[in-house]
Amino acid sequence: MIEKAEVIEIHDRLIEKYGGAKGIRDERYLESALARPFMGGSDFDYYPTPVHKAAALLESLVHNHPFVDGNKRTGYIVMRAFLNEFGLDIEGSTDEKFDFLHEIASGRFDFDQIFEWITQRVFSSK
Repeated sequence: MIEKAEVIEIHDRLIEKYGGAKGIRDERYLESALARPFMGGSDFDYYPTPVHKAAALLESLVHNHPFVDGNKRTGYIVMRAFLNEFGLDIEGSTDEKFDFLHEIASGRFDFDQIFEWITQRVFSSK
């Protein structure tokens, strides 16, 4: 599981490296985005696999817009860090990844499309 402090640190480093405004716009939106992948009940899990959880995490970080700036960048790196915890990673060109994030941010990709995109590009990094 990715901790809130770790996500904030990733965000701050990305802003320092690539530019933009630091800061959290809404802490509750950040907490909600980080909790979503683990929703369910005692006998079910809404997001049963690491790829389902990664898709939910990415979609929520981009759509909830918890940071003042850099939500797409942060969401993508956090999603990859989460997948890495399971020995997984994403392959694709920079252009593919850029277009993917813009499709999410514009609302043209829903959860199922995000999940499919990740599924098609995920590989074992072990």
